[in-house]
Amino acid sequence: MANAVKKTISLPADLAREAEAQARAEGKTLSGFIQEALRRARVAHGQQELKGIQGFWSRKARDKGILTERDLERFLRS
Repeated sequence: MANAVKKTISLPADLAREAEAQARAEGKTLSGFIQEALRRARVAHGQQELKGIQGFWSRKARDKGILTERDLERFLRS
């Protein structure tokens, strides 16, 4: 990893033991395990953000009576 940056973090003892055990069980280093967990958290956050955006625009469409693709086509042509 050419651009790795070392960081020191603190974890509660029970969480540290859990993370170490899980990393061993998956055949990973603790560092690799934490990296993957952070990547997954980033993806999950992005998915939640997307759901919020979709919900917002779905409500806007419903407010305009757009319920189907055909409704959308008509709306866009008008």
